[in-house]
Amino acid sequence: MIEGPIVETTTDYMTAGGLRVVRTDTPVDPARKSDALDALVEAVGTRRGGVLSSGMEYPGRYSRWHMAYVDPCLEIVARGRRLTVRALNERGKVLLPAVSSAVAATGEPAEVPDGVEVFVPSSDEVIAEEDRSRRPTVFTALRAVCDLFAGPDPHLGLYGAFGYDLAFQFEPIRLAIERPADQRDLVLHLADEMIVVDRKRETSARMSYDFEVGGVSTRGLSRRTEPTPAPRPREIPPQPTPGAYAEVVRAAKDKFVRGDLFEVVPGHVMYGPCPSPAAFFERLRVTNPAPYEFFFNLGEGEFLVGASPEMFVRVTGDRVETCPISGTIRRGGDPLEDADNIRELLNSAKDESELTMCTDVDRNDKSRVCVPGSVKVIGRRQIEMYSRLIHTVDHIEGRLRPGYDALDAFLTHMWAVTVTGAPKTWAMQFIEDHEETPRRWYGGAVGCIGFDGSMNTGLTLRTAQIRDGVAAVRAGATLLYDSDPDAEERETYLKARALIAALSPAEEPGEEAEAGRARAGEGLRVLLVDHQDSFVNTLADYFRQQGADVTTLRFGFPDKMLDEIRPDLVVLSPGPGRPADFDTAGLLDAVYARDLPVFGVCLGLQGMVEHSGGELALLPEPAHGKPGRVAVDGGRLFDGLPAEFTAARYHSLHTTRERLGEGFEVTATLGDVVMAIEDPVRRRWAVQFHPESILTATGETGHRIITNVLEMCRAGRR
Repeated sequence: MIEGPIVETTTDYMTAGGLRVVRTDTPVDPARKSDALDALVEAVGTRRGGVLSSGMEYPGRYSRWHMAYVDPCLEIVARGRRLTVRALNERGKVLLPAVSSAVAATGEPAEVPDGVEVFVPSSDEVIAEEDRSRRPTVFTALRAVCDLFAGPDPHLGLYGAFGYDLAFQFEPIRLAIERPADQRDLVLHLADEMIVVDRKRETSARMSYDFEVGGVSTRGLSRRTEPTPAPRPREIPPQPTPGAYAEVVRAAKDKFVRGDLFEVVPGHVMYGPCPSPAAFFERLRVTNPAPYEFFFNLGEGEFLVGASPEMFVRVTGDRVETCPISGTIRRGGDPLEDADNIRELLNSAKDESELTMCTDVDRNDKSRVCVPGSVKVIGRRQIEMYSRLIHTVDHIEGRLRPGYDALDAFLTHMWAVTVTGAPKTWAMQFIEDHEETPRRWYGGAVGCIGFDGSMNTGLTLRTAQIRDGVAAVRAGATLLYDSDPDAEERETYLKARALIAALSPAEEPGEEAEAGRARAGEGLRVLLVDHQDSFVNTLADYFRQQGADVTTLRFGFPDKMLDEIRPDLVVLSPGPGRPADFDTAGLLDAVYARDLPVFGVCLGLQGMVEHSGGELALLPEPAHGKPGRVAVDGGRLFDGLPAEFTAARYHSLHTTRERLGEGFEVTATLGDVVMAIEDPVRRRWAVQFHPESILTATGETGHRIITNVLEMCRAGRR
């Protein structure tokens, strides 16, 4: 809790356009900031507003933060070359005269209810590519709004979404897909009250703004806006036809052969029910954290929910940054599989080529507006890991030339090569000719244009556009000449899976169900014999995880302790040296005389082999901390495991089938090396590898083996 009274601070300044701004900061009690943010998320479910957060911490690129607002005072909407500014409450009406005057000068103005509209015609004038971002477009009017509000405040700005079709005001694309009447190309909000949480600085505050225009102030006026209409549920559209995307890949390969394209990123759409966009956003943040997490109520019954992994354009001062992503592989089931997949990804020539082309195009985009020599790759093929995917990412920066600003940086990159392709214009034409529906927001951007000259935007990837209770999730893949059509189609489904899964979360077992599940070791006493081993405690932990009561004793204890402890299972640990160094033969005599079950690990197996009359030999080379592929030949130790699995080897001694003693069956091998033996009648089992090692962790293989040992021990209890 905050000690003492909550202290408000006030900042007062004049904007470049002559507006007076008064900002009041009220600290949010740290104990209640989650409640405050949750309330705003819920409110955005029914009223215009937005939530932006970053759930990833990558030093030098992303830090964790969270901001949310509801009931913005102004809304800016673009449909083609027509831009509309509308007041959403009485506070917006105070600002409207100044805003109307600013945008009217940029095109052909018209009055609309509670607002102003301006049409910005295209120009026949030949414009140098260096000035491409200054061509007459709806951004000309948007720049006039930013100039009006320009000032030092780091949070005041326009928040919202930029649609894919905005690029066609700069690029001569021949449209082939009919656009629906309800499509909007840009929706931005002027948020005049927000909560901002900086998790790095551990601060949180409610920031409230008042404006004074021509002697009229917003102070005391209500911030409330009209609620958005409740959605009218509709049927889920058909899902993509299997194999259709692979055909698009084949069409692209023809373009690569002719040299029309170097790479291209077409997509297709999957659908799912979404009765509550707010609940969907909260689930997505938990299950798929990302640098750009967002939830926008755009009005007119439309929502955007996403968890984008990719920065589009970020501008701080004169510094421009981008982080193109290309190169994708699935997450493994555990860190070991992750490491294998990372190695595979980094060794992929195709994935390296994808990212190289993306970065070369991105550097070209910056070079249009940046100081010569300032465009640099400051991070190359860096690994970023998400809930279901692993990506390779480059990090590129440049410095804006005098006379260029954040909007110039934003527009010169429109749109990112990672969602279009190269050459960019030809790739966008291919996308228009081969996708079945317009992209709307996909491949555009979300974020903020700061009135202080900054900009922070993420690409609209891993995003659901929601209307009438139906979420549309578009996903694509980066295609090259050497793309495999079926593999690329599978990748699109993999990319969409995190969102589709969050739309329809699987039922998680409740605490009661978990508590009701019996563990294999419940009620069993295990005596673990420690042969001066470095892994014995982890081995004990595996047995305890199954509910067993484990007692660990160093080798050499008196036989009478077997009678005092009365174990249901004796486990012989790994260890250095040879079995004779620990008199395993004497211990086994005592254990067998009491008809106790035994499970041996590594040295334990070797001791059981020698005790049964078998022989040990040295490996040609020791295998210490090395993975090995174990082939299963039968037996009960490996129930539930595949015919082959990877396990950890820490041994110099071994035995073979020919050297094995009496009474055991070989149930696993690695070449001619015996990896497991079993004697189910006398309840004796052993493995040469280490089930407790991280190298045996994939698919919880080691845990499964320990569970099987305990289950066999229980089944044969006497």
